[in-house]
Amino acid sequence: MTEPALVSPTVPPPLPAAAPVLAARGVRKSFREGRETIEVLRGIDLELAPGEIVALEGPSGSGKTTLLSILGCILTPSAGSVVVAGEEVDPRRTRRLSEIRKRALGFVFQQYHLFPALDAVSNVAYAGRIKGLGRREARREADRLLALVGMEERAGFLPRDLSGGQKQRVAIARALVGSPPILLADEPTANLDSVVGRQILELFHELAKSERRALLVVTHDPAVRPFVDRVVGIRDGRLAAPRTGRRRR
Repeated sequence: MTEPALVSPTVPPPLPAAAPVLAARGVRKSFREGRETIEVLRGIDLELAPGEIVALEGPSGSGKTTLLSILGCILTPSAGSVVVAGEEVDPRRTRRLSEIRKRALGFVFQQYHLFPALDAVSNVAYAGRIKGLGRREARREADRLLALVGMEERAGFLPRDLSGGQKQRVAIARALVGSPPILLADEPTANLDSVVGRQILELFHELAKSERRALLVVTHDPAVRPFVDRVVGIRDGRLAAPRTGRRRR
């Protein structure tokens, strides 16, 4: 009987690398202070892929918050370009900048920035109204997102009646309105104790990986590192070589 011919298994071609969903290319930023020009960013190149979590670390005055504001279409770079969700940002088109922020970006801040007179669900629903949702649709979306971050039982609570971790969960729900592909977080654990901070980081990790959102975290907190894919240092307006985060299984 003839032996069957051995056929080498077909090796599928490697998947193409995902195009960056957020990119800074040669970004510079300077400010005038009297007769002096202060260079804050000095040629920044940074890319984030869908589902990638990057921590941006640096001392005060290193330029990290300025870079976050430029990537978030809040500040205009002095030179270089920014690409957000496949669109190169044109700083001269202010109305378009607003549309990009609404469509593609979700922001989470150290100080939460919740409206004190609105309960949790109204804080989240207000973001939906800003993004063009009708009143009922915004409320349904707010209910869904509060449930997603484990805050459905606190939906009717005012910010003054919530803990720091609960306020941050509401702020994260607000950032998720409209399903933006990019989340930008500025010191999201700075006002939280270590246990609550870890819970927030676990939530961020799940939200980024489950729906392939890019997440950039500006931080001083070394506890962030186990939850990220890369750690990028910034000092004197320049990026250091990236380090690999300790990926969580």
